[in-house]
Amino acid sequence: MTIHIANFKEEQSAKIPALTLLTNLGYTFIPPSECLVQRGNLSTVILPDVLRSVLKHKNYSFLGQQQKLSDAGIDKIIQQLANPAMNEGLKAANEKIYNALTYGIGVTEFVEGKKASPTIEIIDWETPSNNQFHFTEELEVENAYGTGKRIPDIVCFVNGLPWVVIEAKRPDSSKAGKPTVSEGISQNIRNQKVDEIPHLFAYGQLLLSINGHEGLYGTCGTPEKFWARWKEEQITETTFERLKNKSLSQANLERIFNHRPAHMFDEYQALVDGGDLVVTDQDRLLVSLLRHDRLLEMVRLYTLFDKKAGKIVARYQQVFGIKALVERVTTFDDALTGSRKGARNGGVIWHTTGSGKSFTMVFLSKALIWLKELAKCRVVVVTDRVDLEDQLSRTFASGGALSDRDKKLAMATTGRRLAEQIGKGNERIIFSIINKFGTAIELPECYNNSADIIVLVDEGHRSQNGENNVRMQQALPRAAYIGFTGTPLLQNDKTENKFGKIIHSYTMQQAVEDKTVTPLLYEERIPDLSTNDKAIDAWFNRITDKLSEKQRTDLKNKFAQKGQIYQTEGRLELIAHDISDHFQNFKQQGLKGQLACDSKASAIKYKTLLDEIGKVTSVVAISSPDTREGQNTVDGDSKDLVQNWWKKHVLSSDFGNDEKAYTKHIIDEFSKEEGPDIMIVVDKLLTGFDEPKNTVLYIDKPLKQHNLIQAIARVNRLHQKKQFGYLIDYRGILKELDSTIADYQDLAERTQGGFDIEDLKGLYSPMALT
Repeated sequence: MTIHIANFKEEQSAKIPALTLLTNLGYTFIPPSECLVQRGNLSTVILPDVLRSVLKHKNYSFLGQQQKLSDAGIDKIIQQLANPAMNEGLKAANEKIYNALTYGIGVTEFVEGKKASPTIEIIDWETPSNNQFHFTEELEVENAYGTGKRIPDIVCFVNGLPWVVIEAKRPDSSKAGKPTVSEGISQNIRNQKVDEIPHLFAYGQLLLSINGHEGLYGTCGTPEKFWARWKEEQITETTFERLKNKSLSQANLERIFNHRPAHMFDEYQALVDGGDLVVTDQDRLLVSLLRHDRLLEMVRLYTLFDKKAGKIVARYQQVFGIKALVERVTTFDDALTGSRKGARNGGVIWHTTGSGKSFTMVFLSKALIWLKELAKCRVVVVTDRVDLEDQLSRTFASGGALSDRDKKLAMATTGRRLAEQIGKGNERIIFSIINKFGTAIELPECYNNSADIIVLVDEGHRSQNGENNVRMQQALPRAAYIGFTGTPLLQNDKTENKFGKIIHSYTMQQAVEDKTVTPLLYEERIPDLSTNDKAIDAWFNRITDKLSEKQRTDLKNKFAQKGQIYQTEGRLELIAHDISDHFQNFKQQGLKGQLACDSKASAIKYKTLLDEIGKVTSVVAISSPDTREGQNTVDGDSKDLVQNWWKKHVLSSDFGNDEKAYTKHIIDEFSKEEGPDIMIVVDKLLTGFDEPKNTVLYIDKPLKQHNLIQAIARVNRLHQKKQFGYLIDYRGILKELDSTIADYQDLAERTQGGFDIEDLKGLYSPMALT
């Protein structure tokens, strides 16, 4: 009896509303028994006859005439799609199926004795109505070893292929304290395991978990932490209400309810007769993602495979950011005169740091590949730092927008190379550091008046000031300039004026609410820096609480002047001990941290102290010693210390004084489980560096405005073992953080309709309040 009630609740609250809504979206319901007949057996997960009927209508051009696929050609395509390469693992099998869907499948045909090799599109991406959409429930699938079966609640098919798997849970949890949506996610993840039903998920494009009230989505391989909410920005509430309350035909009602107990139909009918049904977030998720045109769009344009992160499906801010961007750059400003007449319109994409800005740029590159209105466009990706250029080029290549060969051709290695690419090249994507325009513009070939160029400027708030910006616009007068920034724009910031209006925004507070980023906790750990000996002693005693009496005495003796605590060697040693003890809990979980210092000399000293203490391992990320590192003056001893360290660890090592190779090495090592616990930085890798395991930022340097927001965002990336990112402050930047957020209020009012400054402070919370 208890089991019956549980199933009833799940059916009436989550599953039946989903089945009726999918019917109203234009999917054809196949009852479970009929679906099994179409499949042929429990191990087959596609609908071969549906796929065959689609392929029979496919034509290809040969010798100037349209030809139908032969039965043999159809059989070959069905056989290829019915047998995913599971021996290579689920990720590889899924990617191969995805490539077949997006690029088509090649077959060999013979027409009047002549050989043809057409590529056949499995999906008609341009006209959704030319495809067939079905769905079923309780899909019994035999596991990979034939020893049992799993039964996903709802599966949606496109042209006979199972694209969408939905787990529908009861609204009240069967497990105390566990959200029901989490149960559905866990089942989806479990069912992908090698001994479960991974062959179903080889076709999976979107995975959903719903409970009648709400829902989350992911894709094949998405960890639970990264399943996301959807917030619709285009489909109206009126449309949701219409689809929710549209009456089903008698035939559709019979298909859904004939295999159910009669009382279920009676209760459903009574609910419908009681007046308009309330639209839930489950309904909004299903309509937003599974409406035919949107589903095709999500799969084709907003899905990518990343070598590090795996398969990724876009979040809503990325989708609507790209949609708004495409709409913007496909318009032209004919009011301009001279070389600027007819220029493409640009603007600013402001998506807060940590919300996937780099992947948004990759999704744009996919739009350039597939959208007809952008087919002629070339892209110039401009950054202001070499490490950012490397990061973005890796992301583009990893995301499939750039082959390894194209990546090499795309890099503007010199100003002369950039001039050639702009004036004479045909590369689809070009990467350049902005200061290369200074050299390039002097060359006569560095000019292109085409309006079919889109310039993507990463960290636009930094890159678009000064002479280099002017030179870039001289070289590409009619290009569309798109500024991407992860930090909000200050009221008097010139970024918006340089690029045009804000195209799309996604604020810090939205990201925290959506769980797109990890919430940040702040703790200040500094003494009263006046000459109040008692205050300093109290701080000293607290921070050295875990040291022996002898260690505490030795440290205390190193303080020459308590009032000048920032300049003592003892202070660094105190902090090194504090970090070593504080980090132990994170170390045990395999998480990482960063220590931000005010100079290269301090970074090296911290490295030495942490090594001597021996509780954490560390690595130093600094640039070569002939550039200054954050202090106005550097004394001779500090210079010697930095130069000697550089000679020992970079110059006289495998890196051969190659700063780029050294930086790549420490980044790679830091990302490994067994790699260093803490990365010590000055300016390098304090912005534009993403490592999800990075959880704690120890701050011992002054930070302001953009640099502050960028720095603290190093620890807001999502990771399964992270509940919070931690900001441990030895310099007292809290007031600076507050004032910086206050400065951003103006932009919030212009882009989000206005909200209280208290909401913006949700970016972080004081540790004492948690």
